Amino acid sequence: MRQSQKVLTLKTKGPGLYEFTPEARAFLRGAHLRLGQLTIFCRHTSASLLIQENADPSVVDDLKTFFSRIAPEGRGLYVHDTEGPDDMPGHIRAALTQTTLAIPFADGELALGTWQGIYLFEHRRAAHHREVVLHALGE
Repeated sequence: MRQSQKVLTLKTKGPGLYEFTPEARAFLRGAHLRLGQLTIFCRHTSASLLIQENADPSVVDDLKTFFSRIAPEGRGLYVHDTEGPDDMPGHIRAALTQTTLAIPFADGELALGTWQGIYLFEHRRAAHHREVVLHALGE
């Protein structure tokens, strides 16, 4: 077994889904592994990870709308609002999604479905530099 690891920094411009499938594929190619698993970890508490459809942009729009409804912003709604009215909703949205993904790969290619992409889901209004750890284990 061999392994390879990299920290990927993704720039966000506010709430939304930011696809980084091409960067994950490039990392895997550079790792020169044929069979194994890619683990992806988000190092933040108000951003998360999703595998989602990457063909129709309305899917991303609907996800943003849905999460804004189930964890709305607003002063007085939450005790924790030290960093602003979008802080606690960001934590709730991250808690309802994932901070870690595990994706198998074979023949050096991610085993994603035809319409699947890997996304960072930014839950805060401000632009951020988000760190995602990519770790490939295999042979």
